[in-house]
Amino acid sequence: MRLNQVALQLYTLRDYTKTASDFAVTVRKARAIGYESVQISGVGPISDVELAAICRGEGVRICATHESGKVIVEEPQKVIDRLGCLGATYTAYPHPHVSLTTVEEVLALASALDKAGKIMRKAGVVLTYHNHALELRKFDRTTMLDLFFDNTNKQNVLASIDTYWIQAGGGDPVEWCRKLKRRLPLIHMKDFGVSRDNRTATMMEIGNGNLNWPAIIQAAEKSGCEWFIVEQDICPGDPFDSIKISYDYIKANLI
Repeated sequence: MRLNQVALQLYTLRDYTKTASDFAVTVRKARAIGYESVQISGVGPISDVELAAICRGEGVRICATHESGKVIVEEPQKVIDRLGCLGATYTAYPHPHVSLTTVEEVLALASALDKAGKIMRKAGVVLTYHNHALELRKFDRTTMLDLFFDNTNKQNVLASIDTYWIQAGGGDPVEWCRKLKRRLPLIHMKDFGVSRDNRTATMMEIGNGNLNWPAIIQAAEKSGCEWFIVEQDICPGDPFDSIKISYDYIKANLI
C-alpha cells in the first residue's frame, strides 16, 4: 500500500459537507492532514459539477462514490453519468434497499446487481458491494455475502469490504480479503474495539482498536486492492481529530 492509495470516506465528515462552502473547507482540511483522495458519500445537495471542481481545486481526487441502492439497480445510467462527471471509476452499493429475509430475496438482489454491474462495466465503470454486519447472516451455513458473490459475475460485481462490519458480523477481515482475490478494488479501513463500559463493540481510529492491520493490508494487496479508504461512522469527539489519528497511524506503521 502506498500513501497515495489512502483515501477518506467523506461520510465520516457528513456533518461538515452540507453546503458547497462547507464542503470546500472540509476537503481542504482533509488534504492538509494528508489525504489525497476521497470517496463521495453523505454530502449535501451540491451539484456534481461543483463537487468535482472543488476537489480539483484542492488537489484531491475522487476515487469512488456511494450511490442509492434503488438508483443503482433501476437506473444504472444515472450512476454512470455521475461517475463520469466526478471523474471516478468506482461506486458501491451501500446498503440493502429491499428486504433480505430469505434466500430467494438475496438471490433476486444478486441478479439485479449483476445486471446493473454489467451495464456499468460496459460503460467503463465498476460496481462494488459494500457490506455491513447483516450480510454475515447465514442461510443453510452460507453467509448472505457469500451468496451475493457466488451468484454474480466477478467482472460485474466486485467488493468494497468494510473491516469493522465484517468483524462485527463474526467474520474475519483477513480471510474475506483473501477469498475475494482479484475482486477487491476497495476496502474500508475501520478499526474495531470495545466500549469503556465493556458492553458494546465500537468503531475506533485505525490503530486504536484490535484489528490486525498488517495482515489485513497484506491480504488486501494480494487481492489487488487499489484504494484503502478510511471511514469512521461514529467518532468519540471531533471527527477531524479522528481522521488525523488514523492517517498518522497508517503513515507511521503500514506504509
